[in-house]
Amino acid sequence: MTPTLRDDLLRTRPRRKPKIGLVAGGLGTYWPQFPSLLPQLRESARYVSERFAAMNADVEDAGFISDAIDGAVAAEKLRRADCDLIVLFLTTYLTSSMVLPIAKRSGAPVLVIDLQPSEKMDHAAFDTGAWLAYCGQCPVPELGNVFRRAGIEFRSVSGWLRQESAWRRIEEWIDAAHIRAALRHARHGLMGHLYPGMLDVSTDLTLLPAHFGSHIEVLEFDDLRVRVDAVSDADARERMRFAREIFTIDQSVNEEDFAWGAKVSVGLDRLVEDFQLDSLAYYHRGLGGELHERLGAGMILGASLLTARGIPTTGEYELRTTLAQLTTQVVGAGGSFCEIQALNFADGVVEMGHDGPAHLAVSSKSPLLRGLGVYHGKRGWGVSVEFDVRHGPVTLLGLGQDRDGRLSFVASEGEVVPGPLLEIGNTTSRVSFRRDPGEWVDEWSGTGVGHHWSLSLGYRASTYRAAASLLGIDFRSV
Repeated sequence: MTPTLRDDLLRTRPRRKPKIGLVAGGLGTYWPQFPSLLPQLRESARYVSERFAAMNADVEDAGFISDAIDGAVAAEKLRRADCDLIVLFLTTYLTSSMVLPIAKRSGAPVLVIDLQPSEKMDHAAFDTGAWLAYCGQCPVPELGNVFRRAGIEFRSVSGWLRQESAWRRIEEWIDAAHIRAALRHARHGLMGHLYPGMLDVSTDLTLLPAHFGSHIEVLEFDDLRVRVDAVSDADARERMRFAREIFTIDQSVNEEDFAWGAKVSVGLDRLVEDFQLDSLAYYHRGLGGELHERLGAGMILGASLLTARGIPTTGEYELRTTLAQLTTQVVGAGGSFCEIQALNFADGVVEMGHDGPAHLAVSSKSPLLRGLGVYHGKRGWGVSVEFDVRHGPVTLLGLGQDRDGRLSFVASEGEVVPGPLLEIGNTTSRVSFRRDPGEWVDEWSGTGVGHHWSLSLGYRASTYRAAASLLGIDFRSV
């Protein structure tokens, strides 16, 4: 089937898959004592390797280790592999000396899994050798102690080999590795300047490279201007035609403003491609309708289309929230740029949303393109995108910052419920946290989350908690 324009413009940019290092092992002293044990454990290791190979990740399988010498060889192999996560599969008892070098030398976070062959032992039929195949849990406390003493964060999943609930927990860590891989290699564009007075939004440009290894590309609005100048009228008309396929066009939309937003959209696409950006945060105040003001006001259509492709593009220079949106998009949860709009104490909901771009995936119906004569709190005018967020479970994710500069993931799970919404060109939703909305606001605000966050679909707090663990930052839940 020939790709359509819609397919091309909404195609998500391929991301780097996480690299998962895998090591299985047991104590080699057992092999000559119980000849049938090692073949059984290798079969379990083969099953685990196949399960990981079927996940959306690149797996570096370092094989089966039986002693500390094997462990050192695996450690060196995985150190060179530059993994996003290393998984240690404990098939039976092994000593901590066998795996500490892997955790210590690799520079990657480690997950310990111990999956016994079945739900329970056959006590009447088992001898010592058969029991040892069920002894993978035995060294878990030992590793927990040694990891703590070595300054290594300990993570584990205990279960049995074909227990799907255990595999769901493991897959949650793989999702977290997707986030770590994305943030380690991300290129974040920062264009314009801080929204005046928003001190919480201010972000030290060394912060993200220092925490995650990502890159900050400092851009000027002139970088966008020259690309918008080069957009032909035909390209702008084609973008308008495409927008009509995606959005319902409200009668308030001025055709000239629509055409300008379409032209800026094409220019934005070229800017993102030229600088190979994974996200873009922007703001420009402008004055008196000059060109840079018009560029800033014309961003919303193109920013929404980029966000739908997995390249979050948000206003108010909100670098940290743009990163939160990238995080939620990596795991397929969308992500809407959000702030508190009002509290409804009668219905027990927090009304939240934001003017400007949002992810198409969160919309319950065809999003609306609305014309605005004024953007509240900002200069300029033009077209804005209005979404009704899909009803059901959602998770908020913000990126907080503490006095010492350390970052944190801050999350809260709630539910978008039906009810009256503002019709002012904003993404908007009514979120119930099953508690007094004022009390929720007080606790949420006390986490250090900041003015904005990403609203993502589904209950995802445990995934974001796992990602924070792999990234080495705090996690706070409300």
